[in-house]
Amino acid sequence: MTNTSDENDPALAEVLVTRDQIQTRVEEIGQQITDDYQGRIPLLIGVLKGGVIFTADLARSVELPVELDFMAVSSYGSSTRNSGVVRIIKDLDNDIEGRDVIIVEDIVDSGLTLRYLRKTLLARNPASLEFCSLLVREDQQADLDDLVKYAGFRLPQVWVVGYGLDVGQRYRNLEDIWAYNTSPK
Repeated sequence: MTNTSDENDPALAEVLVTRDQIQTRVEEIGQQITDDYQGRIPLLIGVLKGGVIFTADLARSVELPVELDFMAVSSYGSSTRNSGVVRIIKDLDNDIEGRDVIIVEDIVDSGLTLRYLRKTLLARNPASLEFCSLLVREDQQADLDDLVKYAGFRLPQVWVVGYGLDVGQRYRNLEDIWAYNTSPK
């Protein structure tokens, strides 16, 4: 089912990734995690709010027992510009010491949040720590390939919405990922 009320919005420029492409790629990443973590129970930590839909779909695609936890961090506030400061708004509910942890992000843009989470969570002594992001900016690829083990799609430097990503809490429920025109006519 499609949310057509938002899809007619002039701020939505074009579909960059379709729901079918997303579903296929999430299943592929789930299989990679299944293969990599045989005999273990990975802890998927979804980064709220944008990563919640991806985290849920990914958890269902991993053919192993998994556990879930969530963190909320902010580097954007309510704007479309990165503030340069990362704040933890909601921390983990459980201890990760000795656990195999996979951080699940909606998008890695500048890498600021990823690096902050890496430093913060490594200090908590997990057995392993990997990153999974549905979207990675093409211009950040070289800098982040060694940090993002599981990546869904590479995107150009455009603002995107849908499949959990938003502008001012809007558009999260779109099934496709759209380019968002920050100055619609």
